[in-house]
Amino acid sequence: MAKGEECCSTQLIDGDGTFNVSGIEHFIKEVKLSDCGLSYAVVSIMGPQSSGKSTLLNHLFGTNFREMDAFKGRSQTTKGIWMARCAGIEPCTLIMDLEGTDGRERGEDDTAFEKQSALFALAVSDIVLINMWCHDIGREQAANKPLLKTVFQVMMRLFSPRKTTLMFVIRDKTRTPLENLEPVLREDIQKIWDSVPKPQAHMETPLSEFFNVEVVALSSFEEKEELFKEQVASLRQRFYHSVAPGGLAGDRRGVVPASGFSFSAHEIWKVIKENKDLDLPAHKVMVATVRCEEIANEKYSSFAANEEWCELEAAVQSGPISSFGKKLSSILETCLSGYDGEVLYFDEGVRSAKRKQLEDKLLQLVQPAFQSMLGHIRSGTLDKFKDAFDKALSGGEGFSSAAHHCSKFYMNLFDEACADAVIEQANWDMSKARDKFQRDIDAHIASVRAAKLGELTAIFEAKLNESLSGPVEALLDGANNETWPAIRKLLRCETESAISGFSDALYGFDMDEETKEKMLASLENYAKGVVEAKAREESGRVLMRMKDRFTSLFSHDSDSMPRVWTGKEDIRGITKLARSASLKLLSVMAAIRLDDETDNIESTLTLALVDSPSNAATNRSITNHDPLASSTWEQVPSSKTLITPVQCKSLWRQFKSETEYSVTQAISAQEANKRNNNWLPPPWAIAAMMVLGFNEFMTLLRNPLYLGFIFIGYLLIKALWVQLDISGEFRNGALPGLISLSTKFLPTVMNLLKKLAEEGQIPATNNNPQRNPVRASMNHQNGVSTSEISSTASSGVTSSGNGTEYSSPRKEE
Repeated sequence: MAKGEECCSTQLIDGDGTFNVSGIEHFIKEVKLSDCGLSYAVVSIMGPQSSGKSTLLNHLFGTNFREMDAFKGRSQTTKGIWMARCAGIEPCTLIMDLEGTDGRERGEDDTAFEKQSALFALAVSDIVLINMWCHDIGREQAANKPLLKTVFQVMMRLFSPRKTTLMFVIRDKTRTPLENLEPVLREDIQKIWDSVPKPQAHMETPLSEFFNVEVVALSSFEEKEELFKEQVASLRQRFYHSVAPGGLAGDRRGVVPASGFSFSAHEIWKVIKENKDLDLPAHKVMVATVRCEEIANEKYSSFAANEEWCELEAAVQSGPISSFGKKLSSILETCLSGYDGEVLYFDEGVRSAKRKQLEDKLLQLVQPAFQSMLGHIRSGTLDKFKDAFDKALSGGEGFSSAAHHCSKFYMNLFDEACADAVIEQANWDMSKARDKFQRDIDAHIASVRAAKLGELTAIFEAKLNESLSGPVEALLDGANNETWPAIRKLLRCETESAISGFSDALYGFDMDEETKEKMLASLENYAKGVVEAKAREESGRVLMRMKDRFTSLFSHDSDSMPRVWTGKEDIRGITKLARSASLKLLSVMAAIRLDDETDNIESTLTLALVDSPSNAATNRSITNHDPLASSTWEQVPSSKTLITPVQCKSLWRQFKSETEYSVTQAISAQEANKRNNNWLPPPWAIAAMMVLGFNEFMTLLRNPLYLGFIFIGYLLIKALWVQLDISGEFRNGALPGLISLSTKFLPTVMNLLKKLAEEGQIPATNNNPQRNPVRASMNHQNGVSTSEISSTASSGVTSSGNGTEYSSPRKEE
């Protein structure tokens, strides 16, 4: 490669037909051809070897192609095809110097490369210079005829050729005027065109359809150098603005953008070397496809490495970005605009298709960032909605009103935020994101509604529980005929009050009537459930309740004062009354009666437990039906049964067993009281004593000292009674008592005599009454008589009127 002062040149194709890819790439960078777009022209020159082609180009375009040295003889100078940039001509003009035809160096094989190079020149050039000698015009076998035949023949291989300018440069013009030479030349050209075989489609196509023919003449360079240079300078002016409309460059229908020239030239030469027909429109599309794809890939890589985009992508991962859509759209637009600028002159269909592909790839690259932005918008807006919704509810606004206003406001806010994030180049459907956000809002509203309704329900349920549990327990504790009617009335009043308040509270939730009715019915069922649960709870304590009621009625009189069993009380009647009240409680607790329906539980229990035969009779085999031998009550469903008949029977048996002791104790106390009150002997005994003891009585009257001895003996016996605890020893039976007394009698007597002896030695004083054994015995006697009362009694009282039996178990105290 050689370089001139204002131009540079390179060998495009060497003599062996090898395309210099690296050389042309370097050449294009040197001349900055890629920046020219369509504003460039390609000029090539053909002609016989040693016809002065390089000399003409160097003077005409300021190139520095190698010229033949005439002093060394005539020989081949240019091998292959060389390319250079014209110096000082706008637009950018590329000059191709082709190897001369009919050279002796190639011999008879020169036609192959001659046709290949000619076809290449016609395919890539806008202007083709045909260099020919003036004296060859009009000759049949002159050198210009084979060259023209070659040009016209190869032109037929271009299926859709562009219109090229053929400029015939007549060298070493003689005195014959150009006006006389040009018609002859044109006539020869027309004859050659007519004689060239043509495809069927172009049989009648005139030469002017393919070529603009220009003819110029130049004087001899060797003989008239100055005139030659003047003529060349004049010709040079015609190449200025050659690509403008009406310029020298022809119609430029198949021109390839400058950035694709290297690839296009390489592909054209490859097709020519493979001896294929050259379809320029298809080639143009192919070049456009390759170059547009290359440019698109470059722009994609450039975008992916763009610092602004990388910062935006990193920032959106951590949070929302203001004007995200505007910023990203600007970066994308810059990238796409750069692509549009570089592919402006390529085939429109191809560049549009590749632009669409580039746009799709770019949008696919930025979509994750866009989705992240949408996610931040959705989550951030949803959080704001939740806070605003909670504040609205806390401020007393109705639920439905707050939900509607907040939902509408934040949906608009979401739409605005999405509009700010929208990428202009993308036509993405935002409805899915909007629908998802709407579902998020609806889900939160539903959850808050459920929570609020749950709180309201819990509040009213707590009120019902508080207003029903205690009163129901109290009513069941005082069970009587009005217990269940009172419970029903209480349940109805409290339920109506709760439902009224609950209904008012539900008004702000704007719910349908069906749902509202279900919730009210649920609250009503809850109230019933509270009563039923309390009844079941109390039924589990029915035995304790029965015993408490029995004890209360049996041990207290009508004034609620504790009974003192003096012997005048009707224990049988009191017992019957207390047990009847306990049986009443059992009948009330046996079933739940919230439906105001009658049943025969009480009568059944009375018949079976109170009016039944005695225990002795029940132990015998009987044929009568037992009404309590069942697990269900008549007219009472099992769901409402608290205590089954069988359980009632078992409970009554246990109740009687556990209350029997209280009755026995009362009888024992009453008998003991009677004994204590009957201290006088019977009248007949008094009369007998008076008759039989008259003499002894008179003796005592005559000698009062006997009374003193008798009193002292009484005191001694009483002291022994207390010391030996005779009544206590006989509690366990007569035999154990006698055995115990026999072992304790002598030590007790000795101990008592010892104490009397000690007391006799110490002077008796009034301040120490305990030193007097007689007095101490009397005091001890008084203490025992007031604190200990025998409660052991046995009685076999049986009342056939009330069916109550009393047993006489032995009780130790």
